[in-house]
Amino acid sequence: MKKNQARLIDTMIALVDEFIQSCEPVSSRVLNEKYLSEVSSATLRLDLLKLEEQNLISQPHTSAGRIPTIGGYRRYLEYIEREHEAVRYARMDTLRELLVRNYKDTPRALHYIMQMLAHETDQLSFVAEPEVSSGYLARLEVFAIGAQKLIFVMSLDSGLDKTVIIKCDYEINEAQLRKLVRYLNDELVGLRIYDIANKVLVDMRERRMGENDLLSQFLRELHKAFIEISDFYIHYDGSINFLEQPEFDSKEAILSFMNLIQRQDYLLNAMRNNDEGTVNILLGEDFSDPRFSNFALIYGKYEVYGIPGYLGVLTPVRTEYRKLIPLIRDVTSTITHTTKRGMVVPQRRRDV
Repeated sequence: MKKNQARLIDTMIALVDEFIQSCEPVSSRVLNEKYLSEVSSATLRLDLLKLEEQNLISQPHTSAGRIPTIGGYRRYLEYIEREHEAVRYARMDTLRELLVRNYKDTPRALHYIMQMLAHETDQLSFVAEPEVSSGYLARLEVFAIGAQKLIFVMSLDSGLDKTVIIKCDYEINEAQLRKLVRYLNDELVGLRIYDIANKVLVDMRERRMGENDLLSQFLRELHKAFIEISDFYIHYDGSINFLEQPEFDSKEAILSFMNLIQRQDYLLNAMRNNDEGTVNILLGEDFSDPRFSNFALIYGKYEVYGIPGYLGVLTPVRTEYRKLIPLIRDVTSTITHTTKRGMVVPQRRRDV
């Protein structure tokens, strides 16, 4: 690499690092004093002009310093990518212990992990629960809990259990319930949850169209239960402190951010359609909606017993990428490797 090109890269990295920390336009004097003392002020000013011509930085005011553009952030992320390899998050042992301790209650473990992310990042963290629709049914259990209310417990071959409570408008006794559940286990066990919810139960109900017997009524409630567990839901966690960032000084910015986090289908589709690396980052025009162009979605894909989900943070574009990318990489990797089938074994206490 030519010396001039290497210096331009160093200047770009320094400018973005300084802007992330200060949230103020960065001048050549600041760059010279804090980052590039061996480069003359005149050379730095020329390099800033070159970066501006490449649309990597912009000057908000005539007499002000420069700030990175969305294109500048993208280039910055390319430049610092190799540096992430040397960064490791220090609390992975604690995370592994948490997963092992809660091996029977994955949602609870993921909730703790989400809280940890919020605490470590001071941003709005999220966890999209494992997409159980890709798993296979190992066993179905149904219990009556009070008048006209059923609890469905679907056990997956991965070891996950999903529970749904459904109200029904008919009476069913214990003997009838046992008979129906036995029949449905014979029909459904071993099939993929997605196929059960979207094809098998639909076909079974259509074959009994017009009939009003107990099986037809029960199939309707069972279909509701499988559709409900197939939904992919995003949970958020974060203290109010993240709203103290300068990017949220205006009412419009807060409303745009709140609108974004409420559009779960939009975010899930965005993550599914941009699922290429260990950690993925969406910012600017990636959102295909100008209202969200000042935000960044930093996320990774994890698996719990082989079933995929997503976790990460929603943040302003100006954020600590150097910290967040390795953190999300290590957390998702730890979840996936700790919960591989046969890996999670409850620790027995030893008498001292």
